[in-house]
Amino acid sequence: MNYTDEFRDPVAARGVLAAIERVVDEIGATKDKPLHIMEICGGHTHAIFRYGLDKLTPPGLEFIHGPGCPVCVLPMSRIDECVDIAERPNVIMTTFGDAMRVPGRRKSMMQAKADGADIRMVYSPLDALELARRNPGKEVVFFGLGFETTTPSTALTILQAHADRQSNFSIFCNHITVPPPIKALLDDPYMVLDGFVGPGHVSMVIGIRPYDFIARDYKKPIVVAGFEPLDLLQSVLMVLEQIRDGRAEVENQYARVVPDEGNPVSIAACNEVYQPRPSFEWRGLGEIDASGLRIRDKYAAFDAEVKFEIGYGTGPRFTGEQDGCRCGDVMTGRIKPHACPQFGKGCTPEMPLGALMVSSEGACAAYYQYGGLRLEAVE
Repeated sequence: MNYTDEFRDPVAARGVLAAIERVVDEIGATKDKPLHIMEICGGHTHAIFRYGLDKLTPPGLEFIHGPGCPVCVLPMSRIDECVDIAERPNVIMTTFGDAMRVPGRRKSMMQAKADGADIRMVYSPLDALELARRNPGKEVVFFGLGFETTTPSTALTILQAHADRQSNFSIFCNHITVPPPIKALLDDPYMVLDGFVGPGHVSMVIGIRPYDFIARDYKKPIVVAGFEPLDLLQSVLMVLEQIRDGRAEVENQYARVVPDEGNPVSIAACNEVYQPRPSFEWRGLGEIDASGLRIRDKYAAFDAEVKFEIGYGTGPRFTGEQDGCRCGDVMTGRIKPHACPQFGKGCTPEMPLGALMVSSEGACAAYYQYGGLRLEAVE
């Protein structure tokens, strides 16, 4: 049995689309004055374009693509620092594959590998820990990045390394959290948002309660969503019904996977290993208070920033973008990807200039892959 079929049923989808159109009409939204719904997660952005949901929904509804891909929001300075560590003698740098092509100022990790640095792709931080066991004469560093979805696996790996006293293993920690940038976007006077489709995988770990401030303080509805077409369409309908009814609540469409209170084992591991940074830079968004995680002093032996004397507070930082790159404007909803002058020209998935073209979950890559490449972008 294919358990995705029921979530891709075209008959059911047509029914939900009809309901969406009816509610949009009841609200009075039009193409000239649309409702703006932001999908926070890059996986949702990918699904919207893969299934053409942006073309199926009525013109009175506009999707705004949020900063929902951890690779996409990684600042250039952190790539530079990662390359710096990787190019040192006797270092094996390990990373997930989608981070390899993110451009830094000097080079990407893929280019550093081509230049001779020992950089290896792994599927989990435990793979990196195993490399450390097998290479006692090398310093093995794992490039830890991602939202709350991947923070538990890194935390549990640090706890295992601590128990094993694996002294040649460390983490270059770039884990970030989702709620603070949502607040930053809501505080941005240029942002016009009517509601949110909330991240499913992140919420699997943290639950839905961390989003309470969106409804309570900003009076905006948010619905945590799954990743199949009907998940997304139902979630959009739930957001629209809240807007129509004058409600602002946190709702959970993805209850088959996401418990309201999250995963207590994962939360406990993260609280044991990490503490918030005072601030952390998000590519295109700037410094956001308490949005990044650092490794607690108790586990400083496994903190690559401490071990290699690198990272925040150790020197000047580059906070800009590549010339002509408008990733920041795309992530904040100011422009669509095809409005960037580099889209499809100087920036393609094969040779990305900006981070949004690197990951398949980036808005620019999704536009490019699934037909968002507009004629005016290539003429």
